[in-house]
Amino acid sequence: IGDELHHSGWNACSSCHGDPSTSRRFLILPSLLSGRVYVVDTAKDPRAPALHTVVQAEDIAEKTGLGFPHTSHCLATGDIMISCLGDKEGNAAGNGFLLLDSEFNVKGRWEKPGHSPLFGYDFWYQPRHKTMISSSWGAPAAFRTGFDLQHVQDGLYGRHLHVYDWPGGELKQTLDLGSTGLLPLEVRFLHDPSKDTGYVGCALTSNMVRFFKTADGSWSHEVAISIKPLKVRNWMLPEMPGLITDFVISLDDRYLYLVNWLHGDIRQYNIEDPAKPVLAGQVFVGGLLQKGSDVVYVTDDDKEEQYAVPQVKGHRLRGGPQMIQLSLDGKRV
Repeated sequence: IGDELHHSGWNACSSCHGDPSTSRRFLILPSLLSGRVYVVDTAKDPRAPALHTVVQAEDIAEKTGLGFPHTSHCLATGDIMISCLGDKEGNAAGNGFLLLDSEFNVKGRWEKPGHSPLFGYDFWYQPRHKTMISSSWGAPAAFRTGFDLQHVQDGLYGRHLHVYDWPGGELKQTLDLGSTGLLPLEVRFLHDPSKDTGYVGCALTSNMVRFFKTADGSWSHEVAISIKPLKVRNWMLPEMPGLITDFVISLDDRYLYLVNWLHGDIRQYNIEDPAKPVLAGQVFVGGLLQKGSDVVYVTDDDKEEQYAVPQVKGHRLRGGPQMIQLSLDGKRV
């Protein structure tokens, strides 16, 4: 109770390709609010995954000063790297990146001293370009009590991307996404390791921002997809953003799938030209604007409308799309 699991990871992944001593056995479950990290053995009995060990929040805080662990990635060294969104009191300025060794002992912090970002959330690395990029959600002291729009105005939420030297841990550049890039959450590079571009989903402004390396070796950004807010009635605000909470890129780098949590749709974009995504498909699976809801959106000619959401095997879909995965063959999302 009170853990709040957001993201999960593995002890081994494609970073360990070619190393026969590693296997994708342990599921890593960072707990955002309690600060614990659970390690679950999925190989001993795959039908009954069992708790292997727990990394206690007190141990993490004592050795690193970090709290509020979120995104977990395995490294080619066998270590596990976890972004932590604040110190143990929830101050954003205390965040950084936790390292666990292959036995799940606290090893220390990944980034160099003095090179912590102001806010943290997700991260992804592209070794061939010697770069890691992290995003910025907000101060745990703010979001753990529930979202308050005023906190955005108060500067308690992020709008930056942080560019690090990989694997050195030196903060090289900070990209200010401005008013079009509020609450940048999930970060994804293209899968092709030679490509120096990727995307970040900015939840509150509902924009997909593309980041890319420039001719002089620095990094820049531009809005690649913009989901316009809808004029609504019977909701907390007069306009409702799509609220992009997650996206995934197909393994062949042809398609990007994103979810609008509030509007309730999943979109597919062709990104063969990464700078110019083209909408290729859309399906509504929930959200606040489905037929039968109290909330309606208002068209340009002042008509009230709602989206039709199909039933699945006789069951009404509830909630809204929030996190997604794509099958390896790209046929199921």
